[in-house]
Amino acid sequence: MDIREKMHNGSLYLSMDEDLVAEQLQYLDRLYDFNQTRPTQQAKRTAMLKEMFAEVGEGCYIEPPFHANWGGKHIHFGKYVYCNFNCTFVDDTHIYVGDYTELGPNVVIATAGHPILPELREQVYQYNAPVRVGRNCWLGAGVIVVPGITIGDNTVVGAGSVVTKDLPANVVAAGNPCRVLREVNARDREYYFKDKKIHWDELNRRED
Repeated sequence: MDIREKMHNGSLYLSMDEDLVAEQLQYLDRLYDFNQTRPTQQAKRTAMLKEMFAEVGEGCYIEPPFHANWGGKHIHFGKYVYCNFNCTFVDDTHIYVGDYTELGPNVVIATAGHPILPELREQVYQYNAPVRVGRNCWLGAGVIVVPGITIGDNTVVGAGSVVTKDLPANVVAAGNPCRVLREVNARDREYYFKDKKIHWDELNRRED
């Protein structure tokens, strides 16, 4: 089995394979260039993301510095995805992020794992499992998502959470390990933060 197949099917493989590392470094060079762009070079950033990522929809924005183990080669973004400062995607296999999802600063999404058995780690064996983040999610600052996780649409994950199990759609979850606190509910249509009310008439006028 080809080593690149092993990267994407959950098999153990040697991540320091000479040919693999040589290929990886080419993508990391491009990511380095992206992180050196100026804030006024928005069009250049957008064009670079289209070259770097497996898929990227319209209106996506990434605030440098951005870190990715394969420079974005295995990252799939829908449209209008937002990443704040210092997000890290360990994209040794595929990471999928749905439309309108927002990621706070210092979010980590990791697909790479290493065996518990010390002898295998000593030889630098690795395995990967894809991560899927749904549409219109919000991952707060410092959230960590481990390999193989799926997060459902519209779900909010509180700052500093460590997501070790799948999360369903339409919930608020937080903690280490992360757990579901409640469903998105009717009160969320009335209040956006603590006792701060949503003034729908004002929002609708602005959109008009």
